[in-house]
Amino acid sequence: MFFKDVIGQSAVKQHLLQSVQQGKLPHALLITGPAGSGKLPLALALASYVCCDHPSDTDACGTCPSCVKVKKLIHPDIHFAFPIVKKKAGKEWVCDDFINEWRETILKDPYMDLHRWMEAIGVENQQPQIYVKESDEIQRKLSLKASQGGYKVMIIWLPEKMNIECANKLLKLLEEPPAFTLFLLVSEEPAALLPTLVSRTQRIHLSPIEEELLADWLRKKHMLSAEDADEIAHRSEGSLLKAVENIHLSEEQRICFESFVNLMRQAYRRDIRSLKQWSEQIASLGRERQKNFLVYSQHMLRENFIYNFHRPEMNYMSSTERQFAVRFSPFINEKNVMEIMDLLSEAQQHIEQNVNAKMVFFDVALRMIVLLLKK
Repeated sequence: MFFKDVIGQSAVKQHLLQSVQQGKLPHALLITGPAGSGKLPLALALASYVCCDHPSDTDACGTCPSCVKVKKLIHPDIHFAFPIVKKKAGKEWVCDDFINEWRETILKDPYMDLHRWMEAIGVENQQPQIYVKESDEIQRKLSLKASQGGYKVMIIWLPEKMNIECANKLLKLLEEPPAFTLFLLVSEEPAALLPTLVSRTQRIHLSPIEEELLADWLRKKHMLSAEDADEIAHRSEGSLLKAVENIHLSEEQRICFESFVNLMRQAYRRDIRSLKQWSEQIASLGRERQKNFLVYSQHMLRENFIYNFHRPEMNYMSSTERQFAVRFSPFINEKNVMEIMDLLSEAQQHIEQNVNAKMVFFDVALRMIVLLLKK
């Protein structure tokens, strides 16, 4: 990835370029922003630029030996840390055990999210982490002399997934970094990071991608008509991930939508037996899918509440979701919308804390009966 490959974010790119050219680039950046805004592509572009042998004022050259290695994600001075799982007991797993899958996945889709990464390594029922052993690996890699004589770059994707011991060890590295070392922390949930860790970084926040730029990308990349591209870009809320999903209702979205519809219909009917079956079905999914469903449900709740105001420019739903909203939206009103949102948010926290999923979702189902009929 180079700066030209990062969609939008022109102000951020210009700021980073000037920082490098003026010798004012901090040793640690915390790159944040909504999913699909291009945080990881931006980190890769910056790493490419600082390692390039012949950078221009606007980008890496793309042709020097360093850039050729970067294109294949095999540059010896650019290192990665990312969430993984322990596939077998009795071994201390590190990111290098998954480096081939990582390279393949990023080269295919640098805008990917955690769910896609879990699918890529064939694990969906475990909670991914950056384990404490990884901090030793980071320290070891950064203690080596840069093979190209310039920067050593450590890109940490989703640092909020570090366990506490790993985070504390990384903190010491950030406090006393090796010379010519650049840390790029790419975070979806910066609030989940240690405050002391955040304080050692300079924050770079990305905005949602502008609709016009996203629509233009959809037209060129997926050969969509101008009308379809504009519609999809609008309901994708500045996220390239959502834009790609919205071209065709993905399998994951379909499962979330059907589960949401079933929950609301059975709650309206007060069908306890069906709700129990529903909760068991959701509980049988992996933790990441359960969290995805709860995030999707909160999204749908917001969209159906807004739908009542008859302001289509403020809605971000697919045609299938809009058809359901015609009848469902009147049940979401100012008297229950916040309580239902709090219920779903609380359930999401419980799932993240590994509370028994059957209990969590059956509780959601039972409480939804009361809340849904509140007028």
